[in-house]
Amino acid sequence: MLDYETEAAHYDRTRGGVPRAAAAAEAVLSLVPPAARTLLDLACGTGLVTERLTRPGLRVHGADAAHAMLRVAEGRVPGRVVRADARRLPLPDASLDAVSAVWLLHLVPFAAEIVAEAARVLRPGGVLIATVDKDAAHDVGSDIDTILRPYRSAAAASDRADLITRHAAAHGLAPAPGTHFTGHAQGATPSGTVRKLHAGYFASWFTGDATLAETLATALTALPDQDRPRADPRYRLARFVRQD
Repeated sequence: MLDYETEAAHYDRTRGGVPRAAAAAEAVLSLVPPAARTLLDLACGTGLVTERLTRPGLRVHGADAAHAMLRVAEGRVPGRVVRADARRLPLPDASLDAVSAVWLLHLVPFAAEIVAEAARVLRPGGVLIATVDKDAAHDVGSDIDTILRPYRSAAAASDRADLITRHAAAHGLAPAPGTHFTGHAQGATPSGTVRKLHAGYFASWFTGDATLAETLATALTALPDQDRPRADPRYRLARFVRQD
């Protein structure tokens, strides 16, 4: 897992910046019930998405565990961010109308605990909105994916939709229709994929060893247009509704 204390300084510019954040925020808001008045954005990071979760009558706060991320977020949503572990929120039961978790559950081995805590703080009828199947979203059917696909596995993914749905059901959260959004400026290049492969970036889904990684790197290096981004990923947002 990345060290988000050191990542904060350059996080936004390496993650698609404003276009990607705006797309995520628009998608989240499309799933928040019209009557909702409170939303907590978990793992809000630098607040780039959080500050865009705006609509009349909706009060939005952010929570993150990294000091450096929160220092940036405080400048964007002043007075509305707090340092907190997503598994132990400083909130009473049934106190929120919505909880969002964008690009969080794939990072941690304790996704079930985060879902349970979200269920605890949601009021009946409240919603949990979370990205799921993030690694799978990066298979866009490109020539890069043709090389990598035989060695992809979702077995270790902590944000698999079926797993999150089971975690949610265990805590009174029922699935509801979700949506998708584009990960702007996240399209892979062959040269960038080789660098990430060598750096162990794909540990969550790569099933091969160092020897296989070198074989794949050679194949990727042979592709045309080494620095041309392929299609952007389409991320999936799942929604779960707190039952009475």
